[in-house]
Amino acid sequence: MKGFLAKRRARIAFVHDVIMAAASFPLALYLRLGDSAPFFVADYLWQGTALFALCAAVAFSTVPMYRGIWRYASLNDLIAITKAVTLAILIFLPILFLLTRMELVPRSAPLIQWFLLIGMLGGPRFVYRVFKDRHLNNVLRRQTGVRRVPVLLVGAGDEAELFIREQQRDPAAPYVAVGIIDEKGGRIGRAIHGVPVLGAVEDLPRLLEDYRGKSDRPERLVLTRERIDGAMVRQILQAAETHGLSLARLPKMSELKAEVGADRLAVRPIAVEDLLGRPQVPLDREAMRALVAGRRVLVTGAGGTIGSELVRQIVDFAPAALTLVDASEYQLYQIDLEIAERRPTLARNAVLGDVRDRGRIDDVIARFRPQLVFHAAALKHVPMVEANPLEGILTNTLGSRIVADACRKAGVECMVQISTDKVVNPTNVMGATKRLAEAYIQALDPVSRAEGGARFVVVRFGNVLGSTGSVVPLFQRQIAAGGPVTVTHPEVTRYFMTVREAVELVLQASVVGGSDAEATGRIFVLDMGEPVKVLDLARQMIHLAGLEPDRDVEIAFTGLRPGEKLHEELLHDQEPRTPTRAPGMTLAAPRTGDLGALSDALDRLEALARERRRGEALALLSELTPEYRPDPETLRAAEAESPSDAPAKVAE
Repeated sequence: MKGFLAKRRARIAFVHDVIMAAASFPLALYLRLGDSAPFFVADYLWQGTALFALCAAVAFSTVPMYRGIWRYASLNDLIAITKAVTLAILIFLPILFLLTRMELVPRSAPLIQWFLLIGMLGGPRFVYRVFKDRHLNNVLRRQTGVRRVPVLLVGAGDEAELFIREQQRDPAAPYVAVGIIDEKGGRIGRAIHGVPVLGAVEDLPRLLEDYRGKSDRPERLVLTRERIDGAMVRQILQAAETHGLSLARLPKMSELKAEVGADRLAVRPIAVEDLLGRPQVPLDREAMRALVAGRRVLVTGAGGTIGSELVRQIVDFAPAALTLVDASEYQLYQIDLEIAERRPTLARNAVLGDVRDRGRIDDVIARFRPQLVFHAAALKHVPMVEANPLEGILTNTLGSRIVADACRKAGVECMVQISTDKVVNPTNVMGATKRLAEAYIQALDPVSRAEGGARFVVVRFGNVLGSTGSVVPLFQRQIAAGGPVTVTHPEVTRYFMTVREAVELVLQASVVGGSDAEATGRIFVLDMGEPVKVLDLARQMIHLAGLEPDRDVEIAFTGLRPGEKLHEELLHDQEPRTPTRAPGMTLAAPRTGDLGALSDALDRLEALARERRRGEALALLSELTPEYRPDPETLRAAEAESPSDAPAKVAE
């Protein structure tokens, strides 16, 4: 089936051209003889028409004029058409002379037909090109003969056409495209401005092998499409590594439009996000705008990775007012300054406050009366929380409860709790405390909705690239320092997504969770794609830096840290999936308990945590979260409880 569409379109173009060729013979005679043409050549008009159509079919199938794509028709295509038409007439004239001695055909008719048929074949192609481009610029471009760095393009679309056209136009351009890989497989066997579409991504190793030893062997692979599936990018990178090629990408089309004054179209290294990307989920942005526009919004942990991106996207939807809450003065200052510069007229409040301070949170929510609350404040670094478990309990569990209770009391319309994949069968304090926070939100939601009060939504996802404690910034620092790059275990895997993608889906979940009665108390689990092996990620990042793993940069295995798992999960066995109208996510049925009993248990947990009774607090946490079993090192530290265990600063 590979290349089927391309072959079908080529056949359609061939039939179109033969029909045009057949029509060109009587038209040429008519242009030469006028109204007397039917009478003057009536004896062999139809025979001549059929004969020329046959000659044209032979000529057209000989000259490679069906590899070009009509949308990108250029001077190269016009040259191919001219060759084909010339060949057709050169075949036709001797045969016609042998059959009729050309006694009744004016000697100027073949010349008229030559011009006429070139126009009849080239005209539709260029009209289609102009229609698609909406202008006449760059229609007639000719390839230069300058020797440049040969590159192989991945993606046979508008971006590839733009790159090829730019390189052919600019005599000083540094690159020349020698071939195109079509990741969709629909244009194989065709060409863009004379550059052939050689095959699909799975053909890449074979194609690169075929280039071995040739003078035009590509020295670089260039991704042309803005969004290519992460698994496919990793496959391309592996082929590039095997054949010693570097990998780059073109700027996004939106960036090209913004850089109007740029002298030339430059390629750039691909980012690690490209390796982990996935097809963009179609989001309902109008529904997001309707959710936020004209409403008062509050974000906890507003200076953190997730919180700050939430703030950036929320301000684009024109809220009536925005309240930023964070325990870090510096992070709060940074995000407040950024929003002041981006949206100077937006009413905003920068509030220094700890989500563990019930009085402060109650006062802030009562005073600013938010209608939407996004709770992003949390302690997320697994080993750090493992070493400071009481801080994790106070921030992640009790802080979430304090925010939720304040929202219920103040009549907030909707609160969104941002959770983590580490809550599924947790092996660490961080996961257990976030799971307990989920349980409280799930138990509170149906009770609050029954009262006609606030709606509560839980959104769960995995690791966010670039966030506090993320492995990616660590690897980048280690590679820059020359290594070693430290990986805990050769088989460890994690779910990854970009912060922008995570926040967009959080907003999408908020739309559905706040309006869909079927979502009551349920958990929105974001689609993270396939888990990524961290060792593979480390190797790929080293390659992206232009270095060789285990030769230029050593990879060292350090062993799993306290509380860490080999493989994370997004759903528990007892959380069956249920349908949702929200794209890019799954709705998980909750494991809820009685709100009153859970509140009493959390009262006891809070008392133990605030009294610094670490061992008892961990025991109760384990009891309330049955899947959680404290790590032996954490238990040993708890048994040696230190009264001077000072509260750690909340890292949001």
